[in-house]
Amino acid sequence: MSGNTWRKTRSAALGRVAATIAALGLCPLPLARGDAAGQATAIGVLDFDYRDTSGEPKNQKAEHESRLRDFVVSLRRDLEQGGAFKVVALDCGAEPCSVKQLTPEELFEAGRRAGARLLLYGGIHKISTLVQVARVQVVDIEKNIVVDDRRLSFRGDDDQAWRRAEAFIVKQMKEQSAR
Repeated sequence: MSGNTWRKTRSAALGRVAATIAALGLCPLPLARGDAAGQATAIGVLDFDYRDTSGEPKNQKAEHESRLRDFVVSLRRDLEQGGAFKVVALDCGAEPCSVKQLTPEELFEAGRRAGARLLLYGGIHKISTLVQVARVQVVDIEKNIVVDDRRLSFRGDDDQAWRRAEAFIVKQMKEQSAR
């Protein structure tokens, strides 16, 4: 088999594998891009929820609430950098503006009122002293479909660990929107 034929066969096979993975829901869909004029995609970023089942004796509620607030503020700020996304402010009528507080219909309506095309929401679960898991979902509220659903684990429960997790989520979303 010549090198050129081998590359074409391999490329076709990889394309079929990628299509199968996407069809099975194992790969997130590309995030919506802005309009044809090159405008950024409007995205509403909800407040995240937090759950601690680590069983640690020290009460860290105040530290976790502070880190969670900083995490979401950084997420909103960093998503807007680079021009792929335009973060819009949501008026949910409740604090926090999160999945735990409001129904999906209320959240989608708040997103539509704000002019969002996408809604990003999620939560962080502290499983143990060293491990936390973030769940992040993005919904295209115009099409009413989940376009991204991911879980990521991160080590540590300090400011640096939270910043790394936030930076990773932003990087992934920006890469996905560029597809």
